[in-house]
Amino acid sequence: METLERLLRDHPFLHGMSDEHIRVLLGCAKNVRFEPDDFLLREGEEANRWYLIRGGLVGIETHVPGQGPVRVGSLEENDVLGWSWLVPPYLWHFDARALTVTRAVALDGTCLRQKCEADHDLGFEIVKRFLHVLQERLNWARLQMLDMYKGNP
Repeated sequence: METLERLLRDHPFLHGMSDEHIRVLLGCAKNVRFEPDDFLLREGEEANRWYLIRGGLVGIETHVPGQGPVRVGSLEENDVLGWSWLVPPYLWHFDARALTVTRAVALDGTCLRQKCEADHDLGFEIVKRFLHVLQERLNWARLQMLDMYKGNP
């Protein structure tokens, strides 16, 4: 049976996390579904949640003046969306829009920040995992920039 606890345990972002910490996360988690063109988050809005993508495709977009929204990347099954809930002033820097039906586990960032303050071991575990995601995204951005500027001396 597919329980919320099983969904958390099975997501690669949380592999190896202790049973105690998974139980804490359960208190901040809910199963969600988005239809195509639904926004998961909007640039400039309060960043108070993050997502473990279970299935579907999510476009990451930014607004370019005079051009409108431009897709700068996409996320799919087993990816993680959103780290701005960790960093004051807790505002989103991009839009994220479902490109297909998307299933995810949403975690309440405000709830989890409080739990991380109360349990620094949990906080360290979460931050370690997000640092890995940030490293991957920075490498992704670097490769995009190299591709964009190739051929320009």
